[in-house]
Amino acid sequence: MNKTIFSFLITFLAGISTIIGVIPCYLNEKYKEKVISFCLAFSSGVMLSISLISLIPEAFVLFESIFNITPLILICLIFIVLGILFSSLIDSKVEECFTKNKLYKLGIISVIVLMLHNIPEGITTFISTNQNTSLGLSLSLAIALHNIPEGISIAVPIYFSTHNRKKAFLYTLISGFSEFFGAILAYLFIARYVNNFILGIILSMTAGIMLHISIYELLPNSLEYKKNKTTIIGFILGIIVMILCERLF
Repeated sequence: MNKTIFSFLITFLAGISTIIGVIPCYLNEKYKEKVISFCLAFSSGVMLSISLISLIPEAFVLFESIFNITPLILICLIFIVLGILFSSLIDSKVEECFTKNKLYKLGIISVIVLMLHNIPEGITTFISTNQNTSLGLSLSLAIALHNIPEGISIAVPIYFSTHNRKKAFLYTLISGFSEFFGAILAYLFIARYVNNFILGIILSMTAGIMLHISIYELLPNSLEYKKNKTTIIGFILGIIVMILCERLF
């Protein structure tokens, strides 16, 4: 198989694994509050972990090739804060449309945020696979595994706010497909022009966005259901799953 086609295929499969996150939408309705509480907390743990153990360290490495340690930290922090501010802006704009439906608002925000996260992920997977097949396969497997809880963070709020499984599936699919879109961008434009500084900015801002969503949206919304034990278990499990993914791959 042509290496470029294989790279596209691997990136597509890694991204599309997001739709596995729709599975909780088929659980018994009588467990609705526990499912929502657990999944939101789990997603919060996942996003927090991705930011702290993956995105920020990767951004540091990219900036390190350009700057000394002091400006490196400062620049990284500036773009993390910009990411938080950008997320707050998205939050306020989406809230204008969905003030009566917090869960739906949360699902929409998650779609936007995870698309921003998945596009650079798709770029990385495509380029890595194209240059080193073994590395690309390992990376795509790791991405596929952590895309599943990302899918949950979209599908669960969308489904339980609309009771529409097709809509939950569609939004989750759009988020997953954005990874393949990243591969297309890499093939057509980015691979030739993106440098460490631009990638560092993208990762830092995405980390800031995810920190905001995790701490100010997902976790508080999970706690609103007053299933504190479920929230704690979900949050801790989300962190553990992502740490294991990072360690294994």
